[in-house]
Amino acid sequence: MRLQYSSMSKENKSLVNGGYPLHTFEQLEERYKEYISNEADIQAIRDAYQFIIKKHQGQFRKSGEPYYHHLLEVAFILASLQAGPITIIAGLLHDVVEDTDTSIEDLRRRWGDEVAKIVDSLTKIQRLKLSKISSEDFEAEDHRKIFIGMAKDIRVIIIKLADRLHNMRTLGSLSQERQIALSKETRDVFVPIAHRLGLDNIKCELADLCLKYLEPEKYQEIVSLLSQKEKKLKKSLSVFQKKLADIIFEHGIPFEISSRVKSISSIYDKMYIKGHQFDEIYDILALRIICETELQCYEILGLIHQIYTPVPGRFKDYIAMPKPNMYQSLHTTVISGDGNFYEVQIRTKEMDEVAESGVAAHWAYKEQAGYNPKEEQKEIENKLHWFRDFVSISSDKDASASDYMDTLSHDIFEANVYVFTPTGKVIELASGSTPIDFAYRIHTKVGDSAVGAIVNGVMVPLNTVLKTGDKVEIKTSKSSPGPNEGWLEFVKTGLARSQIKKFLAKKNAALVREEKIAKGKQSALDAFKDRGIEEAEMLEMLSSDKVLNEFGFDNIDELFIGISNRKPVPSAIIEFLKIKKPVALPIGKAKSRSGDNSVPVYCRGADRIAISLANCCTPIPGDNIVGYVTRGKGIQVHRANCPNVAEQKQRLIDVYWKEDIEYATYPVDVSLEANDRSNLLIDIMNTLSSAKVMVSSLHAQIQHHNTTVVVVTMTIYVSDAKRLNDIFNIILNIKGVYNIKRVIH
Repeated sequence: MRLQYSSMSKENKSLVNGGYPLHTFEQLEERYKEYISNEADIQAIRDAYQFIIKKHQGQFRKSGEPYYHHLLEVAFILASLQAGPITIIAGLLHDVVEDTDTSIEDLRRRWGDEVAKIVDSLTKIQRLKLSKISSEDFEAEDHRKIFIGMAKDIRVIIIKLADRLHNMRTLGSLSQERQIALSKETRDVFVPIAHRLGLDNIKCELADLCLKYLEPEKYQEIVSLLSQKEKKLKKSLSVFQKKLADIIFEHGIPFEISSRVKSISSIYDKMYIKGHQFDEIYDILALRIICETELQCYEILGLIHQIYTPVPGRFKDYIAMPKPNMYQSLHTTVISGDGNFYEVQIRTKEMDEVAESGVAAHWAYKEQAGYNPKEEQKEIENKLHWFRDFVSISSDKDASASDYMDTLSHDIFEANVYVFTPTGKVIELASGSTPIDFAYRIHTKVGDSAVGAIVNGVMVPLNTVLKTGDKVEIKTSKSSPGPNEGWLEFVKTGLARSQIKKFLAKKNAALVREEKIAKGKQSALDAFKDRGIEEAEMLEMLSSDKVLNEFGFDNIDELFIGISNRKPVPSAIIEFLKIKKPVALPIGKAKSRSGDNSVPVYCRGADRIAISLANCCTPIPGDNIVGYVTRGKGIQVHRANCPNVAEQKQRLIDVYWKEDIEYATYPVDVSLEANDRSNLLIDIMNTLSSAKVMVSSLHAQIQHHNTTVVVVTMTIYVSDAKRLNDIFNIILNIKGVYNIKRVIH
């Protein structure tokens, strides 16, 4: 059924400010009886109406009419959308808890759990009192609360839109300050929701009314220009319409044809946001042709283009590629015989209903179909991908309010780029989105493990801006280092930004935890070795239930974290275990060289044994290390994960970085992978030079199995592991670089 809520019925003689009708309950009943015949449902609606008259008795609106008139108008708008009886009842009752002595439990006992839940959600939204924030911008946290309240049930959104529509129609009775505050809230919150739901009539009327109060001079200017334009083109449009009708009629295609005038807010956007002159807007007056089948739509389009010249770049096929709100139609702009431009929209009756009513056309109440609100909600989330994301985003309790609103604004309200997955699924993205934004829309794990992207069959950098029609494939790797802070500089969507921040926060938390465990373990080890107890024996003692239970820890890692915070101190554990006698460590017989400050590592009890850093894994201060006892060459220090000593456990000993190491730099061999491009090596060298990193060798070669990927190996000099990690992050920010690692020879 086509929307009728905005039409002015001849029988409605009583008008409120703004020229809108005051409907009677009889007119409301006439409207919903067009699709509701169950007597119990009809009686429940009547009871709700009688209830609000009694409960709101003596309450009046600023415009002077009894308050229940507002509730009646909300219900009339809902009935025009063919909403179900529960939705209409909730619409009538939506203010009764907020404004009277009625409780949610009262509603639950009288009209059931569904009505109570809907009214409860609406009441919580109302209590935010956003409109009392005067002319200031609304806080992101309050916006989030509104959206979370609406995401739980599509019926809450529809009722809230109907409520806001009638409030905006009667805004003239309020102070200018309140008019501006409510108009801003409506523009920022409710217009985008109506647009994405495909409720075009509601969206356009709300947007027009916002403009009327926020930009009154420009609003009146457009009204005046429209009036002049319509008068000039009325005759020409009539002639053009008749010619089109004759052409279609001659070919025996059943059709309806009508004209429409572009909304004031849409004209405002083109004039003041996109910078067009009024005379440059071709679709101010448009013709709409309604036929029966999709095939007839294309047939009519062909007939029109045979007679009239189409304007290049003005043809849009929304039948083959529907909008995210399910809108379908063919749009073409042609030049008529008198030189005027006209937009022609061609669609079927079903498409027209969706164009007018959006989501309401698909899920209008069907009494005989066994209405199920949970199934309806699920179906909406499946068909409207953006609404599924909306529900998912609104349920994310970890996201900050600003990130949440940023995600909604860019990912949902401004999504206008449509790209394809390798299987042909359409993904909606905001303008300026990159493969990383795409990856996170597919799944968080895809984004976190992304190492490369193929767009239209070509390997591209991860910061490439995607455009409508691109086919995108994400390359992932289990060994991927994950997102880095450089990604935050080019991702567009709030979803990607939020997930990257989460990953980095977890990564940093994990690093801090590991550092605390290592620090606590080392403190304990130092204390225990002073008592002659080696690491293996200490670990056995500390992991016992006896120790863990005494000091209140679940496992040994948590105990080490506690020790790092000096709660408890190692001496307390030693005292608890009654370890008293220190045991002297054996002294080596060879001449000591480990005491030399040029050697950053020491080994307890081996003061006269030569110590050197291994060349195969190039350990640096901050690495986890192990000592390897060589034959005749002293102790060689390797990184703990070096495969060259992994099988030599009988010859490994504990070694430690000195705490008072003098500043020095150490060679580290690294390898990076990047998408091949011109000036890549120059950018790498310039970046390292800017970061004051010395490079002793550099070699680049094309990856043998992928000619678009280049592998760069080099030796750089750094002071410690933290400095190396910082350099890795700097290098990963270079365009095209997607992986970097240390090399073990």
